[in-house]
Amino acid sequence: MEGSSSGKHFILIHGLCHGAWCWYKLVPMLRAAGHRVTALDMAASGAHPARMDEVPSFEDYSWPLLDAVAAAPAGERLVLVGHSLGGLNIALAMERFPRKVAAAVFLAACMPCVGRHMGATTEEIMRRIKPDFFMDMKRMVLNTSQGPRPALVFGPKILAAKLYDRSSGSDAGYDAGETGLPVLG
Repeated sequence: MEGSSSGKHFILIHGLCHGAWCWYKLVPMLRAAGHRVTALDMAASGAHPARMDEVPSFEDYSWPLLDAVAAAPAGERLVLVGHSLGGLNIALAMERFPRKVAAAVFLAACMPCVGRHMGATTEEIMRRIKPDFFMDMKRMVLNTSQGPRPALVFGPKILAAKLYDRSSGSDAGYDAGETGLPVLG
């Protein structure tokens, strides 16, 4: 999902249980304002062809973004926008390519803890979550090249109550719960 013009180049990164499709309302608005927009699917998300068991690490999950930032022409400075878990993706890209990033927007997003490993943020989130958050999730194990990895499948109740509780009725069908795809835990 890419477009071009003479404005700034925005790269949009989805959050957990989503794909590039979630930016379908924002992309045309940014383009109409004269900006170039690229909405990416992280590995094994949205329409990305990788399977979950082929994505053993967060870095592997982030490769579509890392590749896009690396491929930006010399002198182009990007605006990275990350929603939810996408905040950790853009933080990784900022760390790897500081001279290629003009700005970063953390939109209701996770941010890494300064001076701690990347996983510290997700560990803290998991520590604070109440048991009812997991109401209709299914736990599973993915066999990856780096050994077994825990994963979760979000059910329709948690999606309706926690992820889409403020969505309009017309947007309700755009949720990952309809796909039944697992999410790395």
